[in-house]
Amino acid sequence: MNKSLSLFLLTILFVTVLGAQQTPLPITSYDYAIPENNVSPIAMAMGAINLSNVDDPYAAYTNPALLAYGELNSFSTSFRLRNSAEINFWEAANISNALKDKQFKYFVVNAKQASFSYQPVAGVHLSEFSPDGYTSRYYDYQLDKLQISLGAKDQKFEKLGAGISLKYLSGRLVYLTERKVGNTMVREGFIDDKIKGFSTDLGFTFKQGNVTYAGTAYDIVSRMWWENYDAVSIKRRMALGMGWDSESSHFVLGVQSRISSNPETTYHLGYGYTWDFGTSSTTSETSTKQTMDIRAGVYSKNFYGTGNINYTLGGGYNYHNIRFDFSLNNTAMKLSDSEYLFSLGLGI
Repeated sequence: MNKSLSLFLLTILFVTVLGAQQTPLPITSYDYAIPENNVSPIAMAMGAINLSNVDDPYAAYTNPALLAYGELNSFSTSFRLRNSAEINFWEAANISNALKDKQFKYFVVNAKQASFSYQPVAGVHLSEFSPDGYTSRYYDYQLDKLQISLGAKDQKFEKLGAGISLKYLSGRLVYLTERKVGNTMVREGFIDDKIKGFSTDLGFTFKQGNVTYAGTAYDIVSRMWWENYDAVSIKRRMALGMGWDSESSHFVLGVQSRISSNPETTYHLGYGYTWDFGTSSTTSETSTKQTMDIRAGVYSKNFYGTGNINYTLGGGYNYHNIRFDFSLNNTAMKLSDSEYLFSLGLGI
């Protein structure tokens, strides 16, 4: 037996033994409640946070306590649109940022103090070769969430509201790594596994005149079970803030942080203005609701330099029971890299 054949057989044996071992999970982060993942163009346009605006159809996403004052009977859906940008494998491993560039983002039905929603939390498909062509990776991951949110307040103490969101998550990961041996690609690692889990958000609001103080703990209790790997928990986050409302102007101020020994804190500021063009009939009690909004905001971890600041902008139009909202989010005022979010809603 010549040396080349021996080396080839030893390589095959090594790869086979290696493949028999359990392949490590490529997902390195379960951290979903980050500002960039906000599903509401109303919240996104005002600094990527909403803890106090009860008129946002997506309010339960950021603070279920807002449902305690909710009077909405509606369904809404939002879509994300972003300029094409390639995502590499290691960026995808931080699954919080692994949503596709263009996709449906959220669907919600509001029934006053209750909310029901569906969200594709993560969805990524990658297939790539190394620069030298000797290794390849295939990565396909999808995680979906169903959520029920409820809000309530004490009739004797109406200034205080509380809410809870219960989430059910399910998904699947297909992951394959191969290495070139001679002219053949040999499997090095393979995963085809499913995951299921649950998570809980808790929120509160306290109204004092035109000012609302609020806070939410995200994924405060969570657990996700892989079929063939250890169970994991979603990273917990917390947000605190306040909102001030006049007849037409709306200010929001907030801070959001990861609850851990190494927190990542962002600071948020937003403003919105509403024009009310509603008309009413002089011969009847009927009226037509018609409003237009403009919104702007900023958020950052430190506000040190333009490059560390996210700028947000957006607007909306509401006619009778039809609502349209949009927002854009960009870093360092690079409009060409902006992420756009659109929403359509219908009152019931």
